[in-house]
Amino acid sequence: MTAHPSPAAPHGEPGRTPAAREPRATRVLVLNSGSSSLKYQLLDMQDGSRLALGLVERIGEETSRLVHTPLQGGGGVRRETEGAIADHQAALKAVAEELAADGLGLDSPELAAIGHRVVHGGLRFSAPTVVDDEVLAEIERLVPVAPLHNPANLTGIRTAMALRPDLPQVAVFDTAFHTTMPEAAARYAIDVETADAHRIRRYGFHGTSHAYVSRETARLLGRAPEEVNVIVLHLGNGASASAVAGGRCVDTSMGLTPLEGLVMGTRSGDVDPAVTFHLMRNAGMSADEVDVLLNKRSGLVGLCGDNDMREIRRRIDEGDARAALAFDVYIHRLKKYIGAYYAVLGRVDAVAFTAGVGENAAPVREAAIAGLEELGLAVDAGRNAVRSDEARIVSPDYARVAVAVVPTDEELEIARQSYALVSETGPERVNA
Repeated sequence: MTAHPSPAAPHGEPGRTPAAREPRATRVLVLNSGSSSLKYQLLDMQDGSRLALGLVERIGEETSRLVHTPLQGGGGVRRETEGAIADHQAALKAVAEELAADGLGLDSPELAAIGHRVVHGGLRFSAPTVVDDEVLAEIERLVPVAPLHNPANLTGIRTAMALRPDLPQVAVFDTAFHTTMPEAAARYAIDVETADAHRIRRYGFHGTSHAYVSRETARLLGRAPEEVNVIVLHLGNGASASAVAGGRCVDTSMGLTPLEGLVMGTRSGDVDPAVTFHLMRNAGMSADEVDVLLNKRSGLVGLCGDNDMREIRRRIDEGDARAALAFDVYIHRLKKYIGAYYAVLGRVDAVAFTAGVGENAAPVREAAIAGLEELGLAVDAGRNAVRSDEARIVSPDYARVAVAVVPTDEELEIARQSYALVSETGPERVNA
């Protein structure tokens, strides 16, 4: 793919010769803005290498913390600073100073774009999009269906635009990969006019992870993504499953919000909607209180008080009944979705585990696949026990369906999509 100079670079200046042109713009800064945090990575898209990464947390609090790690040249020494960082603008300026100290300043002509993770893109955004005022307005209109995430994402984008107004800001949406779902999968069975008026439908989330992992799983099998059907299980504190047919999502477990679907660290996942009415009418809870219950006091933490799978497994080994119940509920829901998506796809080539729990918790993988031998699924105990940062097959050679562990890389996926868009569009079109 041919890279273009940064939009900040002058074009067509008199007397400017090819030898005097600025360096190729091949770097992408990826930002993931939370309500009080800012995660970032700087990548070089010539080879996908990371030049630096870091995190600003407790933004707006009395003592904020910035952790920065330069990686250029084979790895650097992590630097930590503490002090008051008032807002996201101050946070990004502090990040820019850390990068500049490593010779990676945001004013570099090698920076091609800033890529932003945006949680909710609705139906309009099915691909990475260069941000302008209209895009910002649409992301803001989606705040009611993503009140915990889109406001923070908007803050990050506006902050970056103010710092580098000449540079393309690219929004990469968590929901985009799932826009290929058929209406039968995306629609809730409620009154159509009401649903359309309030944008109520299943959108799905973790899309950048599902896109990356499904494609990497195909690569692991030595086949093209268009040839492979994959069930992707993104198991972290937030958890979601997807059915991917030939590189396209046809179903996913999260819905209007990230609450639906699998049992998660603090979220309930699937629950009878009437639970909400019951609690409001009989327990005197407000809508906000039920929201907090289902999103922050449910899932594993609600069942046993812990949302760390390592701690839950330790408690199980010590005979803790509540921890064992939490694990069993978690696995039961996970197994149900594997079976459901097997039926949706008709043919499955691989089941891929990813994210913190999926990549590191061998007992979760073993338990989720146990009993599914008739579906061609099995886990090899020895392979499953191996710890590795590499994508790998953990099923036995005889298994009809591969069981894979594929580390996700959402930042690389965001950088790839951002760079591809800017390279294809070109700086003149981006700034038009």
